[in-house]
Amino acid sequence: MPDPSSWIAPLASRNRCCPGYTAFVEVSPKTSTLPETMQAAYIERLGPPEEILVGELAVSALGPTDVLVAVEMVAANPVDTYIRSGRYLTNVPFPFVVGRDLVGTVIACGQGAPFHTGERVWSNSLGHDGRQGSFSQYAVVSAERCYRLPDGVDPAIAVAVAHPAATAYLAWFVHGGLRPGEVVYIGGGAGNVGSTAIAMARRFGARVITSARPADHDRCQKNGADIVIDYHDSDLAKSLRAVAPSGVDIFWDTSGHHDLGLAVETVAPGGRILLSAAISDQSVLPVRALYTRNVDLHGFVISRASASQLADAARLINTMLVANELDVRISEILPLSATQEVHARLEAGTVTGRLLLRP
Repeated sequence: MPDPSSWIAPLASRNRCCPGYTAFVEVSPKTSTLPETMQAAYIERLGPPEEILVGELAVSALGPTDVLVAVEMVAANPVDTYIRSGRYLTNVPFPFVVGRDLVGTVIACGQGAPFHTGERVWSNSLGHDGRQGSFSQYAVVSAERCYRLPDGVDPAIAVAVAHPAATAYLAWFVHGGLRPGEVVYIGGGAGNVGSTAIAMARRFGARVITSARPADHDRCQKNGADIVIDYHDSDLAKSLRAVAPSGVDIFWDTSGHHDLGLAVETVAPGGRILLSAAISDQSVLPVRALYTRNVDLHGFVISRASASQLADAARLINTMLVANELDVRISEILPLSATQEVHARLEAGTVTGRLLLRP
């Protein structure tokens, strides 16, 4: 049996985030000492994908309620490109490691972190608001943003659904106020967010109407959609009214193509319209038809979700992962050196499914 004294290491000399604090952390017997450097995908200034470098950086200091994760796999999200380019402004400490999501194994714990070395975990809210990102061999994760990976769950599936499934949770239960028995419309039901939104709404007892291209209709139905219509229907409003004559309680186009005229026309009085991931900055809103029917308009981004909201989402996501209820398309698994290429492809809009990378 390993000597327990080899599991802890003083961090006073490395704890830059808490000056004067001497933390003792549990360190994996396989590690014995904390790694000091790592390979990472990072930027030194905001800009295009070409600003991404892949090279050696120092491992961030571990705080008293943090864990150090040996990263197994990460997922690339469109929001990663917004942060890198400066399109979405947030506190970015340089050099800045890009990326939000990871799955990996805990190799060290601050004394206040409720984890143990050897536990497999995932996270989906790094790389924002001053936090370093996930695209690295090792990542420091705050305990409140770190979630255990259930036994038997494929880590690739977990990291692939981490971001879109959390978005769906926020839409339905934080901003949309979904109630059992309500009728929801999900535009883009075959997409990353759309597929998890279907499964989550169906699990909660909603009647789910979605739209997708004909080739994806079977997939949407498998995920739990009651009715699937052609996303390119020349009269989508007519088709929606035919299957929901009283209107839908929640209208959410997850594709980012926000046709507010269609939304207002097909939502029920007292219903809700959700806005997220807009492709265009401009859309015409029929104001009179909106307010005279008591329709609420809710815009949201996962970046503004609280740690407690994301933790609530993680509990449901883990439950659904164990039950094999979350579907995802994994397009490719690439090396960390492909990060620049991945960002360029995301910005070009040529990606279908999820791109994963191994540090």
